[in-house]
Amino acid sequence: MTIYKKVATLSNVNAAYIAGIIDGEGTITLTRKHKNDNRQLAITISNTEMPLLEFILETIEAGKITNKKTYKENHTPSMTYAINNRLALDLLSQITPYLKTYKK
Repeated sequence: MTIYKKVATLSNVNAAYIAGIIDGEGTITLTRKHKNDNRQLAITISNTEMPLLEFILETIEAGKITNKKTYKENHTPSMTYAINNRLALDLLSQITPYLKTYKK
């Protein structure tokens, strides 16, 4: 029997806060990692504030933060928090009541 990792159980305040961040800065989508793969659920949040993304990672206890490539010297370096598949579905089940935009 496979035991899958789960996201942390969020308090109402943290679930609402993370839902607000996803509403404003995030993306909920079905994506392919490779051309012939099936689509996978993905939730991503791109931002230039590392402490915000670290808070989300520590609160959810799943996902990862990656650096985005800076194409111009005058652009601020940015990062992306991403969570996929079952973990993303688990997160969505907790934050959906707090989503306010079309992402609900």
